[in-house]
Amino acid sequence: MKKMSLKDELSATSYPGRGIVIGRSKDGKSAVTAYFIMGRSENSRNRVFVEDGEGIRTQAFDPSKLSDPSLIIYAPVRVLGNKTIVTNGDQTDTIYDLMDKQQTFEQALRTREFEPDAPNYTPRISGIMHIEEGKFNYAMSILKSNNGNPDSCNRYTFAYENPQAGEGRFIHTYMGDGNPLPSFEGEPVCVDIDGDIDTFAKLVWENLDEDNKVSLFVRYIDIETGKYESRIINKNK
Repeated sequence: MKKMSLKDELSATSYPGRGIVIGRSKDGKSAVTAYFIMGRSENSRNRVFVEDGEGIRTQAFDPSKLSDPSLIIYAPVRVLGNKTIVTNGDQTDTIYDLMDKQQTFEQALRTREFEPDAPNYTPRISGIMHIEEGKFNYAMSILKSNNGNPDSCNRYTFAYENPQAGEGRFIHTYMGDGNPLPSFEGEPVCVDIDGDIDTFAKLVWENLDEDNKVSLFVRYIDIETGKYESRIINKNK
């Protein structure tokens, strides 16, 4: 698979929806993840990311304007031992709880499917990063309706062992804007990972559509030590 420019992939559409990038820094020292959310409605745009323990959660920027919390308020990032879970919904908790009971990433996601937001049936996208004894691997998943038919759930998992330096994978919920919104298709896109955490966060944030972007989370985890640093950027301040 040809490596694409993350900058170009991000700026190619006004509405990729919610997105996850996971990969390895160019110097090979850090496991990298980014998670962003976008919104078209007032309810979706009325959000910020806040720290929550070792992870983050979404919360309403203006609680008085929150109309339906069911699919927009959740914990996108949680940490279970040496595993970091990143998702676009409350399946973060499902993965955390069931992996804590010795089930696998795939087994946990077998209990879930796409979101019940007809007619879009937004895919559930998930990622898990595993760092142990100086080694790093990760997996990504998408649960989606069968070409917009909610009678069937199509489940795809992609696993990446010994990720190469300067390379990552990018998956997002929608191929672009539309009504209904078209679900992501194909494998997670192979993209370049470059720069330190601030350079990388700036690149992602500045190339998301100005009108639709809402929040961004970025984390760099030292593969040797497991120590991490994070950045949160919220449009609402």
